[in-house]
Formats: sequence, C-alpha cells, structure tokens
Amino acid sequence: MAVTTTDRVVDTVRELILHGDLAPGARLGEVELAERLGVSRTPVREALTRLAAYGLIDLTPNRGARVTTWSLAELEGVFDLRSSLEPRLTALAVPLATPEDLDVLDDLARRMLEIGMPGGRQDLEALVPLNRAFHDRIVAIADHPALAGALASAIQTPIQRRNFQTYDERSLRRSLSQHVEIVDAFRAGDAIWAEAVMTAHIRNARAVMVRAARSAARSEEDER
Repeated sequence: MAVTTTDRVVDTVRELILHGDLAPGARLGEVELAERLGVSRTPVREALTRLAAYGLIDLTPNRGARVTTWSLAELEGVFDLRSSLEPRLTALAVPLATPEDLDVLDDLARRMLEIGMPGGRQDLEALVPLNRAFHDRIVAIADHPALAGALASAIQTPIQRRNFQTYDERSLRRSLSQHVEIVDAFRAGDAIWAEAVMTAHIRNARAVMVRAARSAARSEEDER
C-alpha cells in the first residue's frame, strides 16, 4: 500500500506528541503545521481528524485542534488497562519465542542498560526507540491481534509516551533491570515469571507518571 502525504503527516504529528515535542493542551493550527511539515493544509486537516479518532488530539468546532490533556483519573485508568493487557501478552509470547527472538530481546535489553544508567554515556533520548522495539517485539511474538489492538489503543495516547526524563534514578534503574529480567524469564521458558516482571514493570512506569502528573497539577494550582 502506498504511503500518502496524510499518512506521513499522521505519523510525524503522532511522534511529536508521543515524544513530548507537542505538549498536552498545545494548539495545533493547520497553517502552522502545514508550514512546519512542508505540506498543504488538506493532508494536515485529514491527519488531524484521524489523530482525533486515535484520542491524541481534541477537535472542537470554532476552536480548532489541541493536543489531548488527561486527568489524573484517566491517566491511572489507562495504565491499569495496560497493566492487564501487556503482561498477558508477555505470558503468551514466552512459549512462542524463537532463539532469534530471544537474542533480539537480549540485545535490546542490554543496550538500554548500557545507555540508560547514570554516567557519561547516558542517553535518555536513545532509550525511547529501543524501549519501543523491545515491547513491540514481545507483542509481535505473542501473535494475538485482539489483545494487541486493545493494547495499541491504550499506549498510543500522549500520557503513555516513554519520557525517561520523568524517571528518578531509582525508578529508571528498576525499569532497565526489569527488561533484562524479562529476557531471563523468556530464556527459562517461565511464562508466569515473565508476566509477573512485566506487571511490575508497568506498575513502576505508572507510579512515575502518576507522581509527575500530581506534581504538575500542584504547580498549576500554585500559579493560580
């Protein structure tokens, strides 16, 4: 299938949102986006409609488009959904993983460990695609389209973006080590172990993001 200009705009704007370059509540003007992306307004307009269907932006008549904002309750709800779906997919993937799959997951986990730990070599931005590749690989191995589709709907929201700048050192170390332990569970063929570690992994991320959301809410209240 040929990739259209609208498809490219959708992918680009989605990445800008998920990586935090377009913050929650940010206005998305058609003219400004068209100029920024070097396209006409028509594919931008079509892309915004699709992104609204994905839940990434809010479209309001006479007010235009803005990046979706989330309440604390919504944030907790989405993470709770993810913590029920992704561990299950992880358990399903364990008996289906090939030696090649294990090598790929092991390589990703160890690369994240190398560049994520505090120190001169730390590169938090580079963690994002590696982390995505790790989780996507597990979902692909599980080969369960229904659960995968439900998970995709949950994790494509902006509150689910993997912003490792939000992590304190202890939470980041825990997250990185959990990737390695998940691979160990896969190599042991232990689906229960893998599911348990993935559950802890998601709950760790939930705690980090909820704490950050609460802090941001307090800061907004203090500024009023």
